[in-house]
This record gives sequence, C-alpha cells and structure tokens, in this order.
Amino acid sequence: MNPFRWSYRVSFLAGFLICAGLLGFALFSEYHWNLIPCPLCIFQRVAFLVMAVFFLLGGLHAPRSGVRWVYTGGVLLGTIFGIAVAARHLWIQSLPADQVPSCGPPLDYMFSAFPFAKVLQLVFTGSGECAKVEPILGLPMPAWTLLWFVLLGVLAISATRRRAH
Repeated sequence: MNPFRWSYRVSFLAGFLICAGLLGFALFSEYHWNLIPCPLCIFQRVAFLVMAVFFLLGGLHAPRSGVRWVYTGGVLLGTIFGIAVAARHLWIQSLPADQVPSCGPPLDYMFSAFPFAKVLQLVFTGSGECAKVEPILGLPMPAWTLLWFVLLGVLAISATRRRAH
C-alpha cells in the first residue's frame, strides 16, 4: 500500500494518527522512562499538536478544491516551527560540554514571569537540560522528531497536490 497513492482524506487522517502516536510516545517516555522534557522538547510537542489538529480537520473535511491548501498550510506551519526547534535542539546537543548554557528556569515559570517573546528568546537560547542526549534506537529524540517533521510535511504536500477524485 503506497502512501503516495492514498486519497487526501486517508493521507490526512493517517497524518493525524501518526502525530497522535508520536505525542503518545512522548508522554510514555516522560512518565514511564522518566525522561523529563526540556523546553525545546515541549515546543516540539506543540508543533506536533498543531500538525495533528490541521491533519484531523483536513481529513474530516476533505475538500476537493484549493481549500486543501488551508489545511496543508496549517500542517506546514507546525512542520516549519518543529524543524526549526528540532534543528536548534540538535545543535545545542552537539556543543562541547564547556559551551553548553547553564540550566534555566522551568517553562511554566518562564511563562508566568516573562512576556511570550522573551520566553521564546530564552527557550531558543537553550539550557543545560536541552543538551542532555537520550538516544532512542541510536539517535537522539530531536533527530527522530526532525525526521518525522519532514516526512509528515512531505505527506501533507503530496496529498494536497494530487488531483481530487
């Protein structure tokens, strides 16, 4: 079964299920393996959540015209944000130990103490907990999320570009 031949509806519902599965795995790894997410991990979860919402809406609506690009645009918004966050996370993890920033305050404190723009600046600056590498099947979690962001973005674009049947 070739996913590049699936209908728009099936592709978008599959995209939703994949995002839901990835978010479920993130929660499993947090609560079962005690892998506490850093602020960049949480932002990657938000990107998957945004993608999941647009995948679900597009799959349920399944328009036949240019409206498809509205849903795809929402998916791509999450994709681009997720790729940027995952790439930054991988870069922080690649830093030598003496260049890793010190640990910052928790994300919930930052949101209560600072405006949103300042929180973004602090999160993307990175912190010590973001530099900790937890490999899963040989790759750090941000590498896996980066791969999934790209694959899901390609899925959304290919489903939207196909002719409506």
